[in-house]
Amino acid sequence: MIFNYKKNRAWAENLTIVMQLGLTMAGCIVFMFFVGRYLDRWLGTRGIFITLFTILGVIGGANVTYRQIMEITADKSHKNKEKNHLENGND
Repeated sequence: MIFNYKKNRAWAENLTIVMQLGLTMAGCIVFMFFVGRYLDRWLGTRGIFITLFTILGVIGGANVTYRQIMEITADKSHKNKEKNHLENGND
């Protein structure tokens, strides 16, 4: 079975956005977890930095994800305004 991109374009674009957001969030959390793990091993502490940096990863990932969502929705609303402007024949 061959994937018909033209028929499923909107679905495929939405899937890529969801995957991008999920991987961004997961990447931030995993990266900060390993930074905390490295600091715990280096300083000989017991999970303090893992906990702290994992929480910071969640907060940072949520911030980046929120900004990406706002950018995507702003682009779509801008394109819709341009499309409506052209359809109405306004210059």
